[in-house]
Amino acid sequence: MNATDTESTALPTIEGDPPRVILAKLGLDGHDRGLKVVARMLRDSGVEVIYLGLRQTTDTVVAAAEQEDADAIGISMHNGGHMTLGPRMVDAVAAAGLEIPVIVGGIIPDQDIARLQDAGVAAVLGPGSSARDVIAAIQASTGEA
Repeated sequence: MNATDTESTALPTIEGDPPRVILAKLGLDGHDRGLKVVARMLRDSGVEVIYLGLRQTTDTVVAAAEQEDADAIGISMHNGGHMTLGPRMVDAVAAAGLEIPVIVGGIIPDQDIARLQDAGVAAVLGPGSSARDVIAAIQASTGEA
């Protein structure tokens, strides 16, 4: 392994104050393996993760974001509900008067990405997203890039 290989496989590390990120699954989607991998990867990169887990509502996510003074919300979608639940999460954050980005990850068809962004979703990450992609999305959406 050469230096380039090491550099490309190393997890990115957050410098300075680590962002606080809420991770959750909304609705009845019961597949959370990918979200747990993202949570571990973010923690290993220095991000403070508040993992809410399965079957959350927008109200519980917003309450946690307020209580934890979160810098971003990450929701994971694998059940096709992204076009309903993604914008609903953005609306709930705005209704609470919070100015924190909502990042959606999971199985999102390419044709829906622009519509989610138009609805206010800060970033959309698919199953092939790397650790660097996830960290970059958080940094870019929180203004720390």
